[in-house]
Amino acid sequence: MTLIKSISGIRGTIGGTAGDNLTPQDIVECSAAFGHWVKLKTSNPKIVVGRDARISGEVVSHLVVNALRGVGIDVIDLGLSTTPTVEMAVPMEGAGAGIIITASHNPKQWNALKFVNFNGEFISKQDGKEVLDLISENAIEYASVDNLGSYEKKGGYIQKHIDKILELPLVNVEAIREKNYKIVVDPVNSTGALAIPPLLEQLGCEVILINGEPNGQFAHNPEPLAEHLRELSSAIESNNADLGISVDPDVDRLALVCEDGEMFGEEYTLVAVADYILQHKKGTTVSNLSSTRALKDVTEKAGCEYHPAAVGEVNVVAKMKEVRAVIGGEGNGGVIYPDLHFGRDALVGIALILSRLADFGKSLSFLRSTYPSYHIAKNKIQLTPEINPEVLFEELQRKYAQQDINTIDGLKITLDTGDWIHLRRSNTEPIIRVYTESSSEVISQNLANKIQADINDILKTINVE
Repeated sequence: MTLIKSISGIRGTIGGTAGDNLTPQDIVECSAAFGHWVKLKTSNPKIVVGRDARISGEVVSHLVVNALRGVGIDVIDLGLSTTPTVEMAVPMEGAGAGIIITASHNPKQWNALKFVNFNGEFISKQDGKEVLDLISENAIEYASVDNLGSYEKKGGYIQKHIDKILELPLVNVEAIREKNYKIVVDPVNSTGALAIPPLLEQLGCEVILINGEPNGQFAHNPEPLAEHLRELSSAIESNNADLGISVDPDVDRLALVCEDGEMFGEEYTLVAVADYILQHKKGTTVSNLSSTRALKDVTEKAGCEYHPAAVGEVNVVAKMKEVRAVIGGEGNGGVIYPDLHFGRDALVGIALILSRLADFGKSLSFLRSTYPSYHIAKNKIQLTPEINPEVLFEELQRKYAQQDINTIDGLKITLDTGDWIHLRRSNTEPIIRVYTESSSEVISQNLANKIQADINDILKTINVE
């Protein structure tokens, strides 16, 4: 059982003991701290709350709402919603902040609170530290009986979200409608079932829904990876569909499956969207250091400039704002389209992908074949007390000094071939994550093996403190 308090919120497994798991005490404490922090930071003590369809979601939501009211926060409750919908609702409601109750792609025993600011964007590292400090210093102040917060349940925001997407100039509604796409959707028994079918139907698509009851009883591992989407692949082929769509439970990650049942590749969701955007609107692009270099290839082919960012949505958004990117995101299927809002959004990703496909005029598998094909291997190194990651990275940087080195997030080494190795310390586990990318799976894994051998040699020759 697990409880993790971090700068972006709190997450853990339901049940067990306080301080070790995600219990009612922990939920109330963290919600109250965030509510108190919002009151300190803004003259508008209103917070928007929404949740995915997890089994524990209703219980957690009641705890969050009443803890917020207890510190004098007015609550707008969207009920079952999506992460990007809540993010958009915060500024639309003129609220001071938002709390999204979701554990993203984690299994059903997990839940979490994610905090967003008045812009509907994830709070900064400094903001998160201030919230955690309120907890550790026991500095939360609750409201008197005459100053308790109000409560309002408000529906309709998913449709408002869809309306905003359909109004975007680069969402080619008419072209998509003319194609009359048949699409199989797997929302893995969460709120994608409430958002994706109406979006597709308003785009003139025929929808075949599987695992569509939003009851939190996930039909498979909720992370939208190839090994979890076999049912979706089979349904596409048996229904002679044009493509398949899968999302994680809170609908901020988008995975596509081609008409032949083969994966489009989560890394390539952002690549295809960026390709479409750059054909119509020139500008810079951004992804994190662990995402495929195919985005850089597509960007430079369009005569534009690519920028890397540290891993984490808040870091990608900060870099996008800095360089005024027209599109950005993460290689896990997270599309961030600033013309709508600064958050990963599977719904706008769907609309833009379908616009690209309609414009392209051929199949999704054919579209995938037009992009460079790279393979990312994901490995990890267990940290032991004698391993100091900073010293280890410094030694590796010396060894690979002739290569392109990036140290904004751990250590990324880009070789002369364009292949790369990215090592970064995990924020949640005692491990170093090792991602490698090349033009083949074999070479990618060989790169991982090579860096592991280098690390072993370094550990033999230095006294790591």
